[in-house]
Amino acid sequence: MKTTDVDAVRTDVRRVLLATLAILLVPAVAMRFTDEVNWGAGDFLAGGALLAGTGLAYVVAKRRIARQPGRLLLGALLALGLLLVWAELAVGILH
Repeated sequence: MKTTDVDAVRTDVRRVLLATLAILLVPAVAMRFTDEVNWGAGDFLAGGALLAGTGLAYVVAKRRIARQPGRLLLGALLALGLLLVWAELAVGILH
């Protein structure tokens, strides 16, 4: 990889991690204002792993897929997988 490629990957990884943090701040703040949101440390770890893992998988894969339609399909499949796993962990939709 060239230096500019490494810098671009670092930037993408930072964006994924910041987006993960921003998304996880929503339930953290909601817990302060309502009793309906009750997340524990394990919930935040699982959510962070799912979000960051999905984002990082996309960052890695988009470097290998040259064409835009392939990237869009990959992003849609990763998002669908994330939502299915999240819903299963939250309410058990697949049981």
